[in-house]
Amino acid sequence: MTDSFSFDPQRRQLLKTSAAIGAASLVPGLATAQSGAKKFNGVTLNVSTFSAAYPKLLQQWLPEFEALTGAKVNFDAPSFPVYNQRVDLELSTKGSAFDVVNVTFIYSSRWINSGWLTPLDDFIKNPNLTPADWDINDFLPGARAPETGRDGKLYGIPWTAEALLTASSRFDLVEKAGLAFPDTTDDLVKVLRAVNKKERVAGFVADNHYGWTFVPYLHAFGGDVFRKAPDDLFPTLDTPEAIAAGEYYANLLKEFGPDGAITYQPDQVTQALKLGRVNFTDAGQLHLAQLGDPATSKTVKTVKFGFVPKGPAGRFPGTAVHGLGIPVGSKNKEAAWTFIQWALSKQVTGRAVAAGYGSPARRSDIDSTAFRQKQVINGSDLAKLSLEYRSSLRRRPAT
Repeated sequence: MTDSFSFDPQRRQLLKTSAAIGAASLVPGLATAQSGAKKFNGVTLNVSTFSAAYPKLLQQWLPEFEALTGAKVNFDAPSFPVYNQRVDLELSTKGSAFDVVNVTFIYSSRWINSGWLTPLDDFIKNPNLTPADWDINDFLPGARAPETGRDGKLYGIPWTAEALLTASSRFDLVEKAGLAFPDTTDDLVKVLRAVNKKERVAGFVADNHYGWTFVPYLHAFGGDVFRKAPDDLFPTLDTPEAIAAGEYYANLLKEFGPDGAITYQPDQVTQALKLGRVNFTDAGQLHLAQLGDPATSKTVKTVKFGFVPKGPAGRFPGTAVHGLGIPVGSKNKEAAWTFIQWALSKQVTGRAVAAGYGSPARRSDIDSTAFRQKQVINGSDLAKLSLEYRSSLRRRPAT
């Protein structure tokens, strides 16, 4: 059947106009711009993030922002390592190549406390630039914390607040073995030995971003990357606890991993879980939510989710927050703030959730029916697990 909406230009234009009018109400001074000169005519904004689900949605919706403001946007979204290398170098010189950047979680302390980003408090508090109902307090306090400097000022607005959770795509095999979802590191090994290679399903795989996937295990065994981050960065990966964690994790990959592979890219992990080729992994909520799509996931009726297992030293949740910020060298700071305000408005983040985005940072999105319905997968509530995980966070993972 053909989707008639795709070929209905009048309806399409009506929806675009309605979206633009709604967006205009978010930004003071722009609501009447459609009948006159646009505020940022002639301004070109250079925006850069790493490639991820939310930035991809923003790229699709950019024409609406440009029509509203008159600004043109160059939106660059390279791979995670390439993005971080480029932006770290540019920020360190306080250059003007970028107007809006992603404040990457593993670099946020360095970038913020080095004075390379612009504090956003004055923009937020100015009623001529930001309406009260944009509501900075709607963003989770735990998501705002990593975007806050030692001076107490906010330097980034979070677009994702993600928890690292454990998934079993073929939990039916665990149940057939008479076992429960693993709660401890010992439980995990016991379960994997019972189900590994059953029905040609490998037991465990991890994505290759070990600063995200391994650190909860490192902490669970009592180890750490640094002696006392961020003030004392003396490496501590040679302690007995860190060595024990490394041996444990390496054994998971070696003994229970897929034939011919040790680790996968994150998208490969998601696909392997959807196809039921791998049983267990630890991944972010953003990726795990995709297992609930009945159109693409063969394991939607067998999957189960839980916490990353606790070890001898306890359970240490892995959390990651990314936000949008303005480099101190930007020459278009007000236009940059307008972009951030639009990109992370309730209307736009709610639209992303409705499109299936699985890791929002606004409490109103997390509490919304649209989000909650998509997060309940085969009886597991990913949103509830994620919130419980964040509330039990003992310390920020060192990466």
